Amino acid sequence: MAEEVESVDPAGVSVAGGRVETETSDTLVEPGVRTYFIVGLGNPGLRYECTPHNIGFMVLDRLAKRNGIRIKNNEGVTLTGTGRIRGREVVLAKPQTFMNRSGASAKAVMQSRRLSNKDLVLVYDDIDLPWTALRIKKKGSAGGHNGVRSVIAEMRTDWFVRVRIGIRPDHEIEDTAQYVLAPLERALKVDLDEVLTYAAEAIESIVAEGAIKSMTRFNRRARGLKDEEE
Repeated sequence: MAEEVESVDPAGVSVAGGRVETETSDTLVEPGVRTYFIVGLGNPGLRYECTPHNIGFMVLDRLAKRNGIRIKNNEGVTLTGTGRIRGREVVLAKPQTFMNRSGASAKAVMQSRRLSNKDLVLVYDDIDLPWTALRIKKKGSAGGHNGVRSVIAEMRTDWFVRVRIGIRPDHEIEDTAQYVLAPLERALKVDLDEVLTYAAEAIESIVAEGAIKSMTRFNRRARGLKDEEE
């Protein structure tokens, strides 16, 4: 993916020396006594509010509304909200440093709350998946997504749960950077409410039942496709 919107370095935030825990795939964000750190990726500001690249923010807003959580607290350069989902403690976070600096702001909140990568659930758009598809994974590369690349670089690990939400339309894209930062196409808006609710339900399942069971229940192809996307 082409480089996203640039921003200056977050002021006054130290991201050195955070906790990184090496986990096996069976212990990442499985039910237990912990706080779940759910981060949606996006760009701040009205200009980007309803763009494909802001699906992560949109899902966090839907998740917060469903569970009576207000994402209004300023923690450095991140908006956060705390509450409970299915009886478990959660912190919802929306980095405000633009996409390609997301890792620094997320890492700062993790440090202040003494959280680690095993508590993280990262929610973001994926141009490699068609619209309405959803994939839960427990590790992996950034796949060309600069926000995910930033998180991996700051965490110094790719061992964290991620919820990938497909944004690729059913036609060829001439300019990927322009597409992801432009308003969501009218044809896609028809399914937007269902996509956001489905993704929120998938995250609730991760918190309550763990990532493995949630993969089985919620990983899905885009409508009308016979072959699985990776």
